Amino acid sequence: MKSLFPLALPLLLVACSGGSLEGVQTFDYRGGDHRSGSLVYAETPPVGGPHNALWQNCGVYDQPLYNEYAVHSLEHGAVWVTYRPDLPASEVTALKELVDGRSYTLLSPYEGLSSPVVMSAWNAQLAVDSARDERLKLFLDKYEQGATAPERGAACSGGYGGTR
Repeated sequence: MKSLFPLALPLLLVACSGGSLEGVQTFDYRGGDHRSGSLVYAETPPVGGPHNALWQNCGVYDQPLYNEYAVHSLEHGAVWVTYRPDLPASEVTALKELVDGRSYTLLSPYEGLSSPVVMSAWNAQLAVDSARDERLKLFLDKYEQGATAPERGAACSGGYGGTR
């Protein structure tokens, strides 16, 4: 029995950690670069870079958001949960339940996503095939008000509340 412990330890650690964040891509953007107008981003949706001086109010939206405002919210520590506009209603409901009660999240449809659901934070992104993927909650737990946000704790309300 004692000889099985070294073999079982890695499995126990994975089971106790709540799962893996496999698939997360990371980037290296700096914060604070405020610009006006429409901006071009390398990632879809963007995960950092220049942005509007006004941030997007955190919340649930049924219309697409302007990248430039949402990126500013990411700088403040928000996580932007985006989904394809044709995502089944049951999946959208699951995403709404996932962000319910969280004060630093954005949820909105987004055209042209590489996967049905893409979750973005400042300098991090996770693309998944289902709103029920367990990594989504792990991503939220790690990146909402996480260490990668240059201005975490700054407002996520009192900014721009419109949509495109």
